[in-house]
Amino acid sequence: MEKIEEQFANLNIVRRSSGTKELTYLLGIDTSKTAQAEKGSLVAVLCSNGSIRIYDKERLNILREFSGYPGLLNGVKFANSCDSVYSSCTDGTVKCWDARVASEKPVQLFKGYPSNIFISFDINCNNHVICAGTEKVDDDALLVFWDARINSQDLSTTKDPLGAYSETHSDDITQVCFHPSNPNMVVSGSTDGLVNVFDISVDNEEDALVTTCNSVSSVSYIGWSGKDYKQIYCMTHDEGFCWWDLNHLDTDEPITRLNIQDVREVIHMKEGTLDYLIGGLYHEKMDKLFVVGGTNTGIIHLMSCTTSGLTHVTSLPGGHAATVRSFCWNLQDDSLLTGGEDAQLLLWKPGAIEKTFTKKDSMKVASSVYQRVRVHSNDSYKRRKKQ
Repeated sequence: MEKIEEQFANLNIVRRSSGTKELTYLLGIDTSKTAQAEKGSLVAVLCSNGSIRIYDKERLNILREFSGYPGLLNGVKFANSCDSVYSSCTDGTVKCWDARVASEKPVQLFKGYPSNIFISFDINCNNHVICAGTEKVDDDALLVFWDARINSQDLSTTKDPLGAYSETHSDDITQVCFHPSNPNMVVSGSTDGLVNVFDISVDNEEDALVTTCNSVSSVSYIGWSGKDYKQIYCMTHDEGFCWWDLNHLDTDEPITRLNIQDVREVIHMKEGTLDYLIGGLYHEKMDKLFVVGGTNTGIIHLMSCTTSGLTHVTSLPGGHAATVRSFCWNLQDDSLLTGGEDAQLLLWKPGAIEKTFTKKDSMKVASSVYQRVRVHSNDSYKRRKKQ
């Protein structure tokens, strides 16, 4: 544990992204997973203007940008074996681009059912299945599935769904997350407070539902953790944290490992305060779950997670000048990418020295951006949806 604490405490900024004309919040980050040298890695960033920017990880300069126009993109994810980058879209599709090529048109288009508005998605670990979650329309909130494999017989770029789950969520499906190594396991989270685990190898929705966990609040983030990834956890829009152990589904042991209604009220920070949660980070080598949060002034807090509660490990000041919205941890080189409301993308590494200096003035973004960003309060989230 001390080794991880030291590793996190030694994180320093290596590089800051180059500036752009349009200042946007950076809401999601993913890095390419191909086996190329790290220097050739690509970074995909979801922006609050509804587009995706592709960066060179070494220099953090923008290479190209993809748009979902007239729809807005939600979520960003690289395929697990190539430089294809995916995002769900409010126009009722999931789009796939080749991140190495500048193009207005996606190389693949996964079309939903009429009236679908996709706000979350994921692709499974063998790149065979895509699942996307919809906003609630009338009484329906759907999980829609597609076969992501390219069929040599059918080279059409547009694909129709394999099917959908419609009975298990009663409100917007804000999160979809496949298991890191089991291609048939997927977990979904919703503003209805439910976190559902499915085995999609089973034929029908009722039998595919492995378990339902209740966070009692609108779900903002979900992930897998633990040995063989047999645990799930979630964060809520009002800064709650829940952690469950699926190993205990068939035993008399309770599956809840931790349930904190508002982390801000119970966490003791070594310095400063905690204003919001960003997400979770499972350190596979150390078998340790960490929670990432921050302050409205841009300080990042890392907290370790045990069944006794959350403990402050270290803080990363001096990077962002406003709320941090997204991060991506790379276990291969122990690097951390962070993005915020100051429109900056930062690369952190243990013991690093910043290679270039960019002015860190706080950059305010036009208020219209607020319509497309996560709101750190359940009440205001609901209000925004009704507008």
